[in-house]
Amino acid sequence: MSIPQDPIMLMSYLNTQLRDFYPSLEELCKSLDLEQEPLEQKLSEAGFQYDPARNQFR
Repeated sequence: MSIPQDPIMLMSYLNTQLRDFYPSLEELCKSLDLEQEPLEQKLSEAGFQYDPARNQFR
């Protein structure tokens, strides 16, 4: 599956997926066959952190 490469678009895409379909980032990554650590690193470099309590990047 192709995901957005731009960090802002990626954050928006992931938050929508997390809100609508997945109870956690771990489940999203498993389902979409994505590596969680590089994904979090890319978004961290753009200033976004995953908040498990809210199940979203902020």
